[in-house]
Amino acid sequence: MRWGLCSAGLIATDFCNALQCLNPSEHKITAVVSKSSEKAKKLAGKFKIPNVYDSYEEFAKDPNIDVVYISTVNSYHRPLSILMLNNGKPVLCEKTCAITTKDTEDMLQLAKSQNLFYMEALWSAFFPAYAAIRQEIESGTIGKIRYIDVAFFVNIFAKDAVSQPSLGGSTLLDIGVYTIWLANFVFREKPETITAVGTIADTDVDQSANIILTYKDGARASLSIDATLNGRTDAYIYGTKGKIYIHSPFWCTTKIEVNGEEREFPLPKSEAQFNYPNSNGLSYEAECVRKCLEKGQLECPGHTHADTLSIINIIDEARRQIEEKHQKT
Repeated sequence: MRWGLCSAGLIATDFCNALQCLNPSEHKITAVVSKSSEKAKKLAGKFKIPNVYDSYEEFAKDPNIDVVYISTVNSYHRPLSILMLNNGKPVLCEKTCAITTKDTEDMLQLAKSQNLFYMEALWSAFFPAYAAIRQEIESGTIGKIRYIDVAFFVNIFAKDAVSQPSLGGSTLLDIGVYTIWLANFVFREKPETITAVGTIADTDVDQSANIILTYKDGARASLSIDATLNGRTDAYIYGTKGKIYIHSPFWCTTKIEVNGEEREFPLPKSEAQFNYPNSNGLSYEAECVRKCLEKGQLECPGHTHADTLSIINIIDEARRQIEEKHQKT
C-alpha cells in the first residue's frame, strides 16, 4: 500500500517512523506535500520518499498514491479531505476530521458517494490494551459498568494549533476527543444527557471543560480536560464487581489493571526517536487501514463513521453549553 502524506510536521514524522515497524513490502511512502517545501524535502530525505509536492492539487492527482494520511492543523482537515476524495483518494484523517457535526456529515457523505474508504485517525481504538479492555468488559469481569472517570490535563494551550480559532484551535477538538471516545468505547450507546461547563480563553477558544454524560440506566461518565495545566492523564472504569485502571497516557496506554491485576501490552520495537508518547502505536491503525482497503471496505469496523459522528455530536453540544454560559457572564 502506497501512502501519501499531507503534512510534514511532527505527527507525520512519527507516522513515518511507525510505518517502519510494519512489513516494508506492505507499506511504502511514495509522496509528501506541505506548504513548506523545506519541511517536505527534509521529511522526504529522511524517509527516502520519492515524490515531494508544495501543491495539494498536484499531490491529489498523483497516480502512485493508494491512500492519503492527513495530519495538518484542524482547519485543513475538511478541505483537504474533500480535495483528496474528489480526486479518488481514500483518506485517513487525523482527529477530528472536521470542526462541526454538519461538516463531518457532509464529508462522510462525500466519501460514501465516491465509494471511497474514509477514516478518522483515532488511533486509541487500535491499541491492544483496548482490545483487552473490551474483552474484560464483555466477559463481565468487573460487572455492569456504572461510572468512568477520565482526565486529560496537559499544558499545551500556548501552541497556536490549540489556541487560535483560525487554525481550528480547541481543547475539546484536540484532547477532549479522546475522553469522549473512551466514554463511547465503554458504554457503546449515546448518552441521554450531556452537561458541560468550562472556560473560554481570550482567543475565543475553549481551553478547559468538565463534561458529565449520563446514560439510560443511570450510569455516568465524568470527563475532565484542561490545556493550561499539567496533571492526570489516566482513566478508571468502575463496575459492580470491580474496576479497570488505565495507566497514563490513557489514549495510547500500554498498561492496565483489572481488579488490581496488572497487564502490559508492549508496543512494536523501534529504534526511532518519536515526538509524542507511544507513537510507534500509530502502526496499529495504519495496518488496519491496509487490511480494510485489501478487503474493499469503505469504513473501518474499529472506528466507524457512526463512531466519528457520535464524538463530534458530543463536542458540538459541550461547546454550545460552554459558550452559552460564557456569554452570560
